[in-house]
Amino acid sequence: MPRIRIENIVASTSFGNELDLEAIALALVDAKYDPEHFPGLIYRLKEPKTATLLFRSGKVICTGGKSPVQVKLAIRNVAERIKKIGIKIEKEPEIEVQNIVASSDLETRIDLNEIAISLQMEKIEYEPEQFPGLVYRLDDPKVVLLLFGSGKLVCTGAKKPEDVERAVEKITEELGIAGLLR
Repeated sequence: MPRIRIENIVASTSFGNELDLEAIALALVDAKYDPEHFPGLIYRLKEPKTATLLFRSGKVICTGGKSPVQVKLAIRNVAERIKKIGIKIEKEPEIEVQNIVASSDLETRIDLNEIAISLQMEKIEYEPEQFPGLVYRLDDPKVVLLLFGSGKLVCTGAKKPEDVERAVEKITEELGIAGLLR
């Protein structure tokens, strides 16, 4: 099976209480808060390299993680730093992955026109004048694959890494059975 690389995980959670974003912005050196332009506070960590968005409601979005473990670690680090400056966090964050973006390489060139003609039309969008990739929507797992003539692909919409693996296995199998992998 082709090697899969997770490029980005977006996850959300809640700290269970309202947050004083002004106080957090003043206390945490790397925090960026400009409510005129964006209602959330942006806090970037160097390790793991992530960006966490904090909202007054207590909602939290973490992006940039390369694994569920990194996302969990980033959110825990942010929560600990907020607690250290005296801001309460009411509940242990329950992290929910919203989207995983991953890439892979089929390691062979593929003919997108042939694929568009051969596979299920209702699941495919291919307009090379608009976008150089073929968009293939899978129902199980519920993800979107972007296929490129180079054989590279991007998977988006997955909720867990296993979904990406299943999607890549599925498209590799479908292309192989249709004789579209050289």
